[in-house]
Amino acid sequence: MRDSASEVAGIRDAVHLCIDMQNIFAPGGLWATPWMERVLPTIAAIVAHHEARTVFTRFITPEDPQDRPGQWQSYFRRWQQATRNHLPPSALELVPALQRFVPPAAVVDKPAYSAFSNPRLAGLLRDKNVGTVVISGAETDVCVLSTVLSAVDLGFRVVIVEDALCSSSDVGHDALMTMYRTRFHGQVDLVTAEELAEFWHE
Repeated sequence: MRDSASEVAGIRDAVHLCIDMQNIFAPGGLWATPWMERVLPTIAAIVAHHEARTVFTRFITPEDPQDRPGQWQSYFRRWQQATRNHLPPSALELVPALQRFVPPAAVVDKPAYSAFSNPRLAGLLRDKNVGTVVISGAETDVCVLSTVLSAVDLGFRVVIVEDALCSSSDVGHDALMTMYRTRFHGQVDLVTAEELAEFWHE
């Protein structure tokens, strides 16, 4: 059941955190996410309304698996093609439809799933006096999930734009939407892009 409008209303002191909308996840990319093309116009519309309040993240792979700690080494040995020794640099860039917003939108690179794995992000949000993060991007059940949980732990209010997310897994996406509604009430709100436009006024 959707949160009531009165509970979701009043988005302020917010930043739009757009997760990993990069060429590597676009059609034809090594880790292509089938839904990306479908949600890209929605994400671009959100950014267009909040350019200076948008932060894009990029998942930056290592040059070599040994450059990362622990289990990341075995992960990138399995995905050698995704290391920067093998990957074209353009693969890690934002998709062109979003790159054009930078600047004034900011870009934060990260070495792991969560956007907050780069400590620069938390500092940037504090400098902007941010209380709420509005989240879109890829993938619902990996980097978006990790970012949402980190944001909750750090005390941010989290607003997820559910029609501005993409995943490789319908099952994973649907399971996460259910989890947010049933387990994170009061910390995580789900809205559509249309509702976001109604509730978020800078």
